[in-house]
Amino acid sequence: MPINKKKVDRPCGFCQANVDAINYKDTNTLRRYLSSFGKIVARKRSGVCAWHQRKLANAIKRGRFMGFLPYVV
Repeated sequence: MPINKKKVDRPCGFCQANVDAINYKDTNTLRRYLSSFGKIVARKRSGVCAWHQRKLANAIKRGRFMGFLPYVV
């Protein structure tokens, strides 16, 4: 019989800091949410809420287009 592990609810780091907009020029923050291959990290692993995950993904894509972040590593 499998043991069900309860999901630990961590608050979103952006919600705690009361962040409304994620700046695409802030590469240090954005790099925390990229994998070692340069892919965007999933919500489950990063602990970001759905609203901020969408904003984060758009900021990363915008940063890649502007040349601040790499597409692949």
